[in-house]
Amino acid sequence: MPHQGQILQEAIKSSGVSITHLVEELGITRPTIYRKFKETTIDYNFVKQVGEIIGHDFSEDFTPLQQSSLPFVQSATRTPASVTVTPRVTQSQHADNETGNQLLALQTKYITLLEAYNALLLKVYGPK
Repeated sequence: MPHQGQILQEAIKSSGVSITHLVEELGITRPTIYRKFKETTIDYNFVKQVGEIIGHDFSEDFTPLQQSSLPFVQSATRTPASVTVTPRVTQSQHADNETGNQLLALQTKYITLLEAYNALLLKVYGPK
């Protein structure tokens, strides 16, 4: 019997959605998704996100024992609006915040480097 990671992998393959597109939507790396494929149990929220992206309902793919670790009862009552809008807005806001923080860190490093370069120029050539 396949474990949850294998079931997830097969559903993604059969959906026709590329791994590249999937990892971009999830905000993770390719190695992370491949590690998920090897896990015997997967977090419910992750499975739900993947299902929303690939348009697949995993509630029928897992055995009752596997479903006990994934509360699929919640996913059966979801509306199409919550599937397509709510998670993606939250995820894109998180990605925007993370990207903004990364840009700020790079800007700080760049300014520090420029200051060090200017100090070196002053030391080598002296003031004008």
